[in-house]
Amino acid sequence: MTEIKKGFVQLHLSVLLAGFTGLFGKLITLNEVDIVWYRMLFTSAILLVFTGLPKVSWRKFLQLSGCGALLGLHWMLFYGSIKASNVSIGVICFSLVGFFTAVCEPLILKRNFSWLELLFSLITVAGVLCIFSFDARYRYGIMIGIVSSLVCALYVIFNKQASVGVRSRDVLMSQMSGGLIAVSAIIPVYLWFFPSSQPVVVVPEGTNLWFMLCHALFCTVGMYLLQIQALKRLSAFTVNLTYNLEPCYTIVLAFLIFGEGREVNFSFYLGISLIVLSVLLQSLRAMRKSS
Repeated sequence: MTEIKKGFVQLHLSVLLAGFTGLFGKLITLNEVDIVWYRMLFTSAILLVFTGLPKVSWRKFLQLSGCGALLGLHWMLFYGSIKASNVSIGVICFSLVGFFTAVCEPLILKRNFSWLELLFSLITVAGVLCIFSFDARYRYGIMIGIVSSLVCALYVIFNKQASVGVRSRDVLMSQMSGGLIAVSAIIPVYLWFFPSSQPVVVVPEGTNLWFMLCHALFCTVGMYLLQIQALKRLSAFTVNLTYNLEPCYTIVLAFLIFGEGREVNFSFYLGISLIVLSVLLQSLRAMRKSS
């Protein structure tokens, strides 16, 4: 198996695990800041037991911790979007990560814009606009989700640079442990901008505790180790745009488990079709370039 093909296998496995993230956001009845804080805490504990402390320099640790802070902020906004709307809307907004990457990556890395990448991303934007128009009740949740996708795009771009030459498990451990400290400082600012009707819980109990542990093990440790490996073989844009398939996995599950199919109409399905089209076009382009 070539390195490119191996990267695509790792990428799609991570997307499949990511498809369950939105479901946990719905199943866990805690405030979004609680979900993120405990997700990072449990993930750090799991990695500490199985991999030990990260073997990186302090400078590299601080860089990766900054990426962890962006990741934590993205998660808070992502779960906030789900709480304000529903699972389907929250994960659909995540599709805009490809668009923001196509715009931000050339600016940050000082390279030329790819007009094809922008074209594929604009197809995704058109899909999100179709979905945005279908019900005014969800527009606040959609707006939070759009900000979440911008933060996620910045995370992937900076993470691709910061993780060069570092083992995947050390990257993830540094991001989770360092990010946990950063997120603790971000939470009061986040709640000021995005106040929540749910109280902050000190300790999760019952099913919330078990859901949080599963969330950390499978949808964080497993998913991000695969994603970091894929980023070593594929471009940030390809990884971000392929993650547009995450809503497709999540929406099917949300329709089956939560019955959200009753809440959508034709414009929603049209938007989903456009998003899938953008992913297929980019995947074909990436495979032709690699061959």
